[in-house]
Amino acid sequence: MKKIITRTLTATALLLAANQAFAIEAPDRTECIAPAKPGGGFDLTCKLLQVSLQETKAINKPMRVTYMPGGVGAVAYNAIVAQRPAEFGTVAAFSGGSLLNLSQGKFGRYGVDDVKWLAAVGTDYGMIAVRADSPYKTLKDLMEAFKKDPTSVVFGAGASIGSQDWMKTALLAREVGVDPRKMRYVAFEGGGEPVTALLGNHIQAVSGDLSEMVPYLQGDKIRVLAVYSEERLPGQLAEVPTAKEQGYNLVWPVIRGFYLGPKVSDEEYQWWTDAFAKLQQTEEFKKQRDLRGLFEFNLRGKELDAYVKKQVSDYREQAKAFGLAK
Repeated sequence: MKKIITRTLTATALLLAANQAFAIEAPDRTECIAPAKPGGGFDLTCKLLQVSLQETKAINKPMRVTYMPGGVGAVAYNAIVAQRPAEFGTVAAFSGGSLLNLSQGKFGRYGVDDVKWLAAVGTDYGMIAVRADSPYKTLKDLMEAFKKDPTSVVFGAGASIGSQDWMKTALLAREVGVDPRKMRYVAFEGGGEPVTALLGNHIQAVSGDLSEMVPYLQGDKIRVLAVYSEERLPGQLAEVPTAKEQGYNLVWPVIRGFYLGPKVSDEEYQWWTDAFAKLQQTEEFKKQRDLRGLFEFNLRGKELDAYVKKQVSDYREQAKAFGLAK
């Protein structure tokens, strides 16, 4: 009888422990790391999550947004893996640009397997823009001037040579038969700085992501010459022509999402996965995503992990074509 009671108590204790493991509460303190200065795509990705979580009351206290510029995500990636690997409440933003850098080994000793890929919250698209008063009215105008004299156009972007912004510009150059090494390309840190340089007339064109331009489209300061999507986008962006329709074979989607540290527990990882599954169905989230110029792209957990690893592999092949990866 004593053995039966002991077994029953043991079984009950295990059941209680299992229930407690799955009944994880929301983290007391939440933080989103934007791996750049304020104003760019990483910033808007964190703000999308911050506002959506607050409006849906998924967490009790507002999420903090922290800016950690450096290496277009490298500094933040290394900090999460090496210094903050087990922080349940801390997520970091990533983009297609982060994956491109990972494919080229630009994040130091850490690779694509060293974090827990959590959720994708939308997709953006690459674009090229000029000042509203620029003599270049179309992408063809810009590229013909560039082809005639590659030194006459200075391209600016929020990332270094080999980044997705550089890669998009290099692919355009290749479309008109110009050696990408002859481009005048100025690298800034984050998506906000090249826009400032463009408005100050220090550069002639910005290679970036469309969502970063949305705040400027209403002010008649910037003209987007082309978006790198398969077809024209809906809503206020419907007036922006694609590169393809102008005769340039360039399509470049930009995934945006989040990852967690490698030592966050499986139960904590599952809490976030479930939280995103619920969040992405809410009207509050959809509204915030639309406001930031992002388009629906919902992947979580294992599905996102598989997608990210395939993208990194594909980007590595593209980088090899430009001599940027081995």
